[in-house]
Amino acid sequence: MSEHYYSKKPQVGSNPSKWKFTLRGFSFVFETDAGVFSKSEVDFGSRVLIDSFELPDVEGCILDVGCGYGPIGLSIAKNHPERVIHMMDVNERAVSLAKKNAEVNGVQNVQIFESDGLSAVQEKQVAAVMTNPPIRAGKDTIFRFYDQAFEKLVDNGELWIVIQKKQGAPSTIAHLEEKFTEVTVVEKKKGYWIIKAKK
Repeated sequence: MSEHYYSKKPQVGSNPSKWKFTLRGFSFVFETDAGVFSKSEVDFGSRVLIDSFELPDVEGCILDVGCGYGPIGLSIAKNHPERVIHMMDVNERAVSLAKKNAEVNGVQNVQIFESDGLSAVQEKQVAAVMTNPPIRAGKDTIFRFYDQAFEKLVDNGELWIVIQKKQGAPSTIAHLEEKFTEVTVVEKKKGYWIIKAKK
C-alpha cells in the first residue's frame, strides 16, 4: 500500500462514521473517516498512552503530535483544563475531524493545526509532547519527531511515546538516550511500550 494515513491529502474516498468511547472517565463522541488512523475505534496503543500519561511538574502547553481524529489530545485536554493542548497532524482529513470532535465534545483548551511533525509549532514553552508515531512513515520520520520534540521541550519537560516492541521500541530507546537525560519504560501491555523521556 503506497498511500497510508501519513499523507497530507488521503486519496481514499470519504466514508465517515460516529461512535462513542470513554477515555480517562470522560465520555466522547468521535467522528472518524477513511484515510485516518484507526478509524473504527480508539486503538489499543493510544489507550495505553492516554491511561499512562502524567503531567510533568513544569509550566507549559502539551503537544499531541500525529493527533489523528483527536482521542489523545482531547482526552488529556478534558483531564487538564488548566493547560492548552496543541494537536497537529500532516493529514488534512485528520485535522478537520479533530476540530469537529473538539467542538462536539466541548473541548476548548486546544489548538488544532496541520503540521509535518512539529515543524509548524510556534509555542516556546512546551511541558510535554505525546505521540503515537506513524510507524509506516519509517524510522527517519519517527526519529525526526523525537529530535524536534527535544528541541521544543523546556528543561525537565517530557516526551511520551507509545510503540510496539516489535516495531522498534528498543531502537527508539537507544536513540532517545543519546539526547534525553532520563529514559524510562513506564508501562508494557500486550507488546506496547510506553516510553517517557525527560529532557
